[in-house]
Order: sequence, then structure tokens, then C-alpha cells
Amino acid sequence: MQQPKTINWGIIGLGNIANKFAHDLLKVENAKLYAVASRNLNKASEFAKNYNIAHAYGNYQALVEDPNIDAVYIATPHAFHNEHTILCLNHKKAVLCEKPFAMNLGEVEEMIATAKANNTLLMEAMWTYFLPHYQFVLQHIKDETFGKIVKIEADFGFKPEIDMTSRVFDKSLGGGSLLDIGIYPIFAALSTLGEPIHIESKATFFDNDVDSSCLMLFSYDNGVEAHLKSTLLEKTPTEAIFYCERGTIKINSRFHGPSNVTLISEGKEETIDFDVTTNGYYYEALHFNQLLRDGKKESDVMTFDFSKKLIKLLDTVRSQIGLKYE
Repeated sequence: MQQPKTINWGIIGLGNIANKFAHDLLKVENAKLYAVASRNLNKASEFAKNYNIAHAYGNYQALVEDPNIDAVYIATPHAFHNEHTILCLNHKKAVLCEKPFAMNLGEVEEMIATAKANNTLLMEAMWTYFLPHYQFVLQHIKDETFGKIVKIEADFGFKPEIDMTSRVFDKSLGGGSLLDIGIYPIFAALSTLGEPIHIESKATFFDNDVDSSCLMLFSYDNGVEAHLKSTLLEKTPTEAIFYCERGTIKINSRFHGPSNVTLISEGKEETIDFDVTTNGYYYEALHFNQLLRDGKKESDVMTFDFSKKLIKLLDTVRSQIGLKYE
């Protein structure tokens, strides 16, 4: 049997998430972390040394011009996703771009149009979609194991050290709770209930006009609601709970990453573990590699349509709370 083609990866943006992704990519068969790039060559060289990567570049242009690279993982701050994705696509590099895909729907549509114009694979890196526990939950919801969903509660909160120069708090980089972590509760609602018919949002803000917390209520037909929360002011359970007609499906902390699931029905509880031995980025990388080998230009899981719906919801919430990025 013929060995699958080895996919040569590059990474642009070498922060915390890039480290986790790199660690997981080393465990993916027939994938090679071939090159990394930072605006700081020393940082790129140090990163490359840590993961035994052959090539380190001090600018992004050099990486996209490397003919041996098949795919690029973009882990730069939100505000640069559009620019860096288009740079890669115009050099025919398949792109896995961190969430949020971009800053607004217009940017996302431009990225998708560029991918289509270059006939090149593009996918938003919403890693949660590919995790075993989340696929398990989606299957139970689809099968209506406990009937239809009547309510969702999903939250994500942590309390970072206040440093207004860090990416999380920097408005020019798309900082704030909504785009950074609020996207996950919104994703939980969109992936299970679809688009709401009504949205109510309210937020609190830091002194620099970056949102510190956000409460969102999504309303659906038949009185179904999703109560969603993101905050940088406190540590919250960070769970996703799906209340159904005959039982409850609860993704335990932290629901967006590798976790376990508790099924509650008729007074009984069962918790299922999934024995994930990686950071969890392994699964989206595996999926992306297969898309690339199969010649696909769009994911059948994290579709362009889904990414557009997700960013539209973020845009709507931003508009309601008065959060403007220049």
C-alpha cells in the first residue's frame, strides 16, 4: 500500500497557540513541521530549535515563497488574519487560520473569494469541532437521544493578569473577551441550534474600550434559548450544557478543549472520557491534511458557510454592545 503524501507545514505567528499546535503536529503521521516565521528571526530560530524544525524565517514573505511548503497555520493576532491568509493563498499555500477567522464578515468573504480565485484550500481553525467529545455530543443531539434541545448554557471565563500591552487587551489586535473566548459559546449554539431569530447582548468594558465581559441571549423558534457568556474578569466553569426534553448533555470544563461529557437522564449520570493524549489540535490537523491529500478546497465540517454565519453572529453582538475596531 502506497504511503500517503507527507504534508510540509509552515507556521506564521509563534505565540502560545502556535506552540500547542506544533507539539500536536509532531504526532500527526505523514506531516512535517518544515518551517516557521516570525517578524523576529531570533524568535523564529528559537521556536525552530525547540521543535527540531529545519527552516526559520525572519519574515512571512520568505516562508510563503518557500516552494516546499504545502500548508500554513496562521496563529498571528486576530487583526492580521485577513492579511496573512491572503498572502499565503496568493502563493498557493493551503491555509488553516486560527479563529476568529478575521475581524468581520467583509474580511472573511475576501479570504474565501481569494481561496476560490487561487483554487486553494482554506479553513478556519475552530479546533473544538473536531474533538472526539464534541463530535460525540453533536451525534447525540442529532440522534435526539434525549429529545430536542430546549435550552443551552455555555460560558468561558478566565482572569488574566491585566496588561494592556498584551494581545488579549490590545484593541488594535482585536483584543477583548468576545473575539478571543466569546466565540466558543457562540460556536456551541450555532453548531447545535443554528442561527438564532433574535439576539440580545450587553457588555462591560475596560478603560481602553475593549470588552471585559459579554452576556448574550440567543432566541430560537419554540421558545428555545441559548444563554452565553464570556468574561476576562473571573474564572467561570467554562462548561456547555444542553438541556433536552428527556435529559441533559453536559460538556465539562473546559468544554472547548479536550474534555469529558456527562449524560444525565432519569436521575442517572454517566460521564464518558475520551482519552485524548494531545493538546487537541491534532484532530483538526489530521482533518486538514486529509482534505489536502484529497484535493479538496473546502472542509465539509468547518465549511465556508459556517464560518460566515459565525462571524456574522460576532458582528451582530459587537454592533449591539458598541464595540468598534478601527
